[in-house]
Amino acid sequence: MSPSQAANDPSKLAFSVTHRSVLAIAIPMTLGYLSTPLLGVVDMAVIGRLGDAALLGGIALGGIIFDLVFTTFNFLRAGTTGLTAQALGAKHDEEIKATLLRALLIALAGGLLVILLQSPIREAGQWFLGGSAEVQSATARYFDVRVLSAPFLLANYVILGWFIGLGRAGTGLLLQLFLNGLNIALSVWFVVGLNWSVEGVAFATVLSEIATTMLGLVLVLATVGRGSWPKPAVIFNRRLLIRMMALNRDIMIRSFALLYAYAFFMARSADQGDTVLAANAVLEKFIMVSGYFLDGLATSAEQLAGRSVGAKHRPAFDRTLKLTAIWSFAMAFLLSAVFYLFGPAMIDFMTTAPDVRAIGNTYLIWAVLAPLLGVLAFQMDGIYIGATWSDTMRNMMLLSLAVYIAAYYALFPLMGNHGLWLALGLFLGLRGITLLAACRGRADRTFAEA
Repeated sequence: MSPSQAANDPSKLAFSVTHRSVLAIAIPMTLGYLSTPLLGVVDMAVIGRLGDAALLGGIALGGIIFDLVFTTFNFLRAGTTGLTAQALGAKHDEEIKATLLRALLIALAGGLLVILLQSPIREAGQWFLGGSAEVQSATARYFDVRVLSAPFLLANYVILGWFIGLGRAGTGLLLQLFLNGLNIALSVWFVVGLNWSVEGVAFATVLSEIATTMLGLVLVLATVGRGSWPKPAVIFNRRLLIRMMALNRDIMIRSFALLYAYAFFMARSADQGDTVLAANAVLEKFIMVSGYFLDGLATSAEQLAGRSVGAKHRPAFDRTLKLTAIWSFAMAFLLSAVFYLFGPAMIDFMTTAPDVRAIGNTYLIWAVLAPLLGVLAFQMDGIYIGATWSDTMRNMMLLSLAVYIAAYYALFPLMGNHGLWLALGLFLGLRGITLLAACRGRADRTFAEA
């Protein structure tokens, strides 16, 4: 259906949002996201069997460098989801395909740029992270192989985001499980079976990303069918390219601000000594686990909110806002209850040091509260990404970050490490509250314009 036909008969675009439609996206994507930390555990385990601590340090630091680099390109997944969902809501088939192709071109360019700049990127990362000569050598060997996966990894961001935008969470789960499952199998084979070192883990990642890109493109072609693809004039439409780049820019700034917030937390933890740093790092893993569970519901909010905006159907948007909030808060309460009941045992599992365990239990209450403090931010991020209100999302992130840093300097002299955790809690909560406060006004303007 063309946009003009849809505008003449909006009833053809109306759709219902139900608990089932929310969970149909949230559950598969949560399972897909949870497979990612398992990969990291296996990589550490297979390298750990080699008995060289420097090799473990090498892949750990190399992984951090890649995390920092690819945070820049997180927009490829999120932005593609929002734009695709809106095109789906408008039943604009040509724009659905054009969105995919535009994003793939950006992914290809970005991946090739990372490969071209691999030496300065690696050297800057090694300078910043430090480590012994042996660790630095292992990091370089790991990085110089894994960097070859960059174009394919970014293409996989796009393909995953496109399928989520179409509401095909089952396909997204398939791609995530295929990617991480193949990576795990190849890592074990290369390192344990063939006695390769860190290069084996890196090659496993490269081959897995390539294979997943190929599978993803096959699934794209199967989804599109035999219909025609957009002409270059449509793909390179100046207005739509500028819109995509602006959206991507704002999401990138938001991602870097979030990354800085957690880096600031760990740096201020390190200022208090190794024991407090270790305890805070253990408790920070509770927040990471929460994120994997809440991200599934945020993804559901992205798709349904984007489709609502594309369809110009306010009732579906309001229903999305309500139902994703209900399920997100239910998940947050469940996570907090689990952390409260099993937190001490989880701390004991992650560390055997008595002093770290003691300090971790002292500050455990903040990890228990973290899901409840941050749940609204996760849900609102999903709503804003789907609706492509990236400028407001960026601004509220920067405001919350400024309050967080100011709160730390005001609270830490009075409360010590409790002050640092309280400042982080304010950051998590303020993000959600400010986005919620701006949400209705943005929705009123968006649907009034429609």
